[in-house]
Amino acid sequence: MRISDWPMAERPREKLLLQGSTALSDAELLAIFLRTGTRGKTAVDIARELLARFGGLRPLLLADQRTYCNTPGLGSASFAQLQAVLEMAKRHLMENLQRGEALQDPDQVKQYLRMRLRDASREIFLCLFLDTQHRVICAEELFMGTIDSSPVYPREVVQRALALNAAAVIFAHNHPSGVAEPSAADKRITLRLQDSLALVDIRVLDHFVVGDGLTVSMAERGLL
Repeated sequence: MRISDWPMAERPREKLLLQGSTALSDAELLAIFLRTGTRGKTAVDIARELLARFGGLRPLLLADQRTYCNTPGLGSASFAQLQAVLEMAKRHLMENLQRGEALQDPDQVKQYLRMRLRDASREIFLCLFLDTQHRVICAEELFMGTIDSSPVYPREVVQRALALNAAAVIFAHNHPSGVAEPSAADKRITLRLQDSLALVDIRVLDHFVVGDGLTVSMAERGLL
């Protein structure tokens, strides 16, 4: 049976319009992205098969181009569309942080940082530079390291903060291991950065550690 023959309330697209995107299953969301099925299979059938093949929605979204395009039912066109959707999501979250209002919602910052850093295969050190009202000037990935460490140079952070006329900063880095617990090295480099930036009157507001399912605020832990 074709999706067009289903009851209106059960069709993924109509269900989304009536109930919102959160009402849909992973397979239904993916079916809307795929748009069409094949002979004998609806887009929902294909979506379920793909989710089973990749082990879930997240592994599918993280698949490299070769793996994705070599999968029956997928190809370079849909890979390009998928990457565009993911990038738009990242930029949407960033724009929410740059609307001219002071940062007041730590959860919004965590959401953006998870989207940007959680799935990186190597450790990335990112800095949010803020003005005197704690509005975001920009977010930059300053250092990238190996699978379990990233070299961080306080002098370069200070130079960049001064160049942007930042009054405060928020640091973040990911743990590719998936464990978000701040390490002893994380604590040491945070204190070094805090001391270096204090010399030029720039405050360190927080340092987030992004894991697989958790993002830890060092400020909330009393480590700043």
